[in-house]
Amino acid sequence: MAQYQALYRAWRPDRFEDICGQEAITKTLRRQIMSGHIAHAYLFCGSRGTGKTTAAKVLARAVNCLRPVDGEPCGECDVCRELKDERTMDVLEIDAASNNGVDEVRLLRDRIVYPPTVGKYKVYIIDEVHMLSTSAFNALLKTLEEPPAHAVFILATTEPQKLPATVLSRCQRYDFKRIPASLIVSRMKVILNGIGREADDDALQEIATAAEGGMRDALSLLDMCLSYAQATVSASLVREVLGTTGREFMFAFVGALEKSDAGEALRLIDRAMRDGRDAQVFARETAAHMRLLMMARLVGNDLSALAEITPEDAARFVEQSQLFERERLTRAMELFIRAESDMKWVSNPRSILELCAVRAARISEEKSVAGLTERIEALEKALAAGTALPASAAPAAKPAAAPAKADKPAERPAAPEAKAPASEEEKVFTGVIEKICAETPSIRGYLRDLKFVGIDGDVINTRLDGKANFQKQFLERRADPIGKALSDAFGRPLKLNITTSDAARPAGKGVSGRDLSTSYDIFGRDKVELVD
Repeated sequence: MAQYQALYRAWRPDRFEDICGQEAITKTLRRQIMSGHIAHAYLFCGSRGTGKTTAAKVLARAVNCLRPVDGEPCGECDVCRELKDERTMDVLEIDAASNNGVDEVRLLRDRIVYPPTVGKYKVYIIDEVHMLSTSAFNALLKTLEEPPAHAVFILATTEPQKLPATVLSRCQRYDFKRIPASLIVSRMKVILNGIGREADDDALQEIATAAEGGMRDALSLLDMCLSYAQATVSASLVREVLGTTGREFMFAFVGALEKSDAGEALRLIDRAMRDGRDAQVFARETAAHMRLLMMARLVGNDLSALAEITPEDAARFVEQSQLFERERLTRAMELFIRAESDMKWVSNPRSILELCAVRAARISEEKSVAGLTERIEALEKALAAGTALPASAAPAAKPAAAPAKADKPAERPAAPEAKAPASEEEKVFTGVIEKICAETPSIRGYLRDLKFVGIDGDVINTRLDGKANFQKQFLERRADPIGKALSDAFGRPLKLNITTSDAARPAGKGVSGRDLSTSYDIFGRDKVELVD
C-alpha cells in the first residue's frame, strides 16, 4: 500500500508561476535566469508557509535546466527529472536547526570545491539558517562571499534579524509576504478539483482566515477537514475541526456584551464550551472580532479590503461598531487579549474567560478611569439624542418626603461637615507618595494610610491612624529614601517623622499575647521583631 502524501507536499509548485502571492520575487528570479545573471547567494525571508523552500527548489531546478522556458524549468530534460526525483547530489538541502555546529559548516566548505555531476551549478539550500551558531557563521563567511563559480547558496529563514550583518551583506535578500486569503481560497479550489473533492466557499474562507497568510497551514487544515468529512466540506465541519465558534455566534456574543447582558454572555460561553470549543481560542476570536469593530469605526466601508472579508460581513461589522463607545471597545479588546495570555497559567481557563466576559459587559460599573469614561460617553450620547439617561448614568431618584405633621414642624437636616481644602504642602506630599507607590508597588499597602500632618522646621510630620505599629516600623526602616523623595519635592532637606493615633492603649503596656500570636501567624515568627 502506497504511503499517503500530505497535500502541501503532493501539490508543491514545480514552476515559478504556480507560487501564489509572490509575483515580484518570482518575476525577478525568472529575469535573472533568462539573462544569466545568477547570484552566488540568495536569502529568502518570510513567515512560515509563504513559499521560501518551494521557491528555492524551483530556482535550483531552473538554474540547472538544459532547456529553460522564459526562466522556468522545462520539467522534461534529464536534469529536471533527476532533480525532481532527488536522484542527484547537485542540490543539497541542509537543516541548520540540526546541523548548526562549526564542524558541519567546515565539512560543507571542504566539499564545495567539487563540481556538479549533471547540472551546471551545485546548489546548497540551508533552511532555518538563523539557527547556525556564531562559530558556524564565521566559518561560512569567506565561502559565502567568494564561492566557486559552480556553487549557489540559497538561505531560508523566518527570523532574518538574527543573522549577522556580515551574512546579510553577502546575499541578495527577498522578503516573502503573507499570502492573501483570496489567493489561498483559489489555490485550494484548484487542489480540490484535482483530487475530486468539494468544499463550500464559506468553509474555504474559514480555513484561509485561520491559516493567517500561510499556504502550508491552509493545506494542512484542508487535509484534516477532508479526512473528517465523508462528502462536501462545510463551514460547520471546519469550525468543529478548528475548535472555533463561527462569525454568527461571535456577533451574538459581542452583542450581549454591548447590551451589558452578562447573563446572556455566560450562557453563550457555556454553549460554546459544551460544543467542545477551546476557551483560549474563544478569547482569541473575541479579541479579533473587537479588532475588526475598532477598524470598522475608523475606516468604515473600506474594512472589506483591509480585513479580507466579504462586503456583507464588513457592513455588519460597521453596523455593530456604531453601538459601542470608543473607549469601551478598546477596553474590552484589551481584556480579552490579556485573558488569552492569562489562560496559559491556570488549571481552569473557562473561569478566566467568564470573568473577562462579565467585566467586558459591565465596564461602565467599574470604579476606574475606563468606567468613568464609559458613563460620561453614555451621558453625552443620551443628551445629544434627547433621550432619557441610561440606568448606569442617571442619578438615583430620591424618595418623596412624607408630609410634615401640623403640630410638629419639620426638622431641618444637619448640614454636612465641610472638609477643609488640602494645602499646597499636602498636595505635594500626596503627589510624592503616589509616585513612590507607582514605582515600588510592594510598599503601597504600607504607604496608603500615611497622612500628612504638617511641616515643623526640617521635620515633616505624618500620622498612621489606629494600631499601626507594624506599618510604622516598616516605614521607619525606609524613612531615608522616602525623606529624600520628599526633600527633592519641597526643595529643602526634610526628615520624616511618623506617629500613630493609637490613644486607647495605656502608656507602658506591651503587645498582648493575642496580638503577638496573630502577628506570628500572619508574618511568620522569623519576620516579627519586638522592640521597646
